Amino acid sequence: MAGIGTGTQIHEHPLTVRMTFSTAATALSLEDFRNTLNAWGSQRIPFLFIIDFELKKPIAIPLSDVDAQHILFDINGFTNAPQAIVPGGDNAVKLTPSPITLDQYRPRFGHVYDRLCYGDTFLTNLTIKTPVALSDSLHTVFHKSKARYKLWLDDQLLVFSPETFVRIADGKLYAHPMKGTIDAAVPDAEQTILADEKELAEHVTIVDLIRNDLSQVASNVRVTRFRYVERLETTHKALLQVSSEIQGDLPAAYSGTVGDILLRLLPAGSVSGAPKAKTLEIIAHAENEERGYYTGVFGYFDGQALDSGVMIRFIEKTDQGYAYRSGGGITTQSVVTSEYHEAIDKIYVPVY
Repeated sequence: MAGIGTGTQIHEHPLTVRMTFSTAATALSLEDFRNTLNAWGSQRIPFLFIIDFELKKPIAIPLSDVDAQHILFDINGFTNAPQAIVPGGDNAVKLTPSPITLDQYRPRFGHVYDRLCYGDTFLTNLTIKTPVALSDSLHTVFHKSKARYKLWLDDQLLVFSPETFVRIADGKLYAHPMKGTIDAAVPDAEQTILADEKELAEHVTIVDLIRNDLSQVASNVRVTRFRYVERLETTHKALLQVSSEIQGDLPAAYSGTVGDILLRLLPAGSVSGAPKAKTLEIIAHAENEERGYYTGVFGYFDGQALDSGVMIRFIEKTDQGYAYRSGGGITTQSVVTSEYHEAIDKIYVPVY
């Protein structure tokens, strides 16, 4: 269904207000967002949604109104992006990061680690913002990159995420939490990460959190695949990423509550932590700035099925230039140097 809404103008929903972006993308209050998605779901109206981590700036647009001059998406091949011709056939992208130092990272890690030791949290996702120099525009990188979930928003942000948030198909709800990353060049990399006790504990915690989250909106929730490994190619190295699949059954009339379903599950457990409410307070203190759309979710509903991704692997335009957001899960078994280097390793563009 490529080419959906290409070149059309966005018509504002009566409940909308203007975003800071130049596009008239619909920015709703959280309650209006919920009600709008529920209404569109019950009417089987296809729509695109984009939700920030703090749940302050949710966007909802009928798919027929998405303007490709301002918003491009590719969600598992479901896209409104026209086929782009890369000049000279050159797909290379040069990304040069200027990350914070280990000494700058250490106090942020220390705050999280202290809260872990006090028992306030069992797992906290700690992220950093890294200034980067980029050889191409975000629009061009959107077309050059390869990822399961891609989003370009008015040349202000770019997402090329490998991680599913939730999918709905044939009355079933699916989640694929992703926790555990290793350089594929490490000897016996797959066996190494699967045998790592810290990575196992982190993954089990997230799977249990997501299973509990899904149980709020679905029945017969079960883990159908546990810790499978996928390979991700990047501009400078290949990575192995560990995921699991969790599945539940939805009631027959789920489409009329699609807004409720999404908001009950947010923010995504894999990019927050457990227990969720207290961990969000710890994240806000340690990171000392809002994440915005980074680690939020975006996706589409086609009238029957829904697919969505977590907005990781994220570049945004700031007043100072481009910034890349990355991070990882912290537990009591974490080592500050390893977590620092994992966050830096996740600064990449999936171009190959």
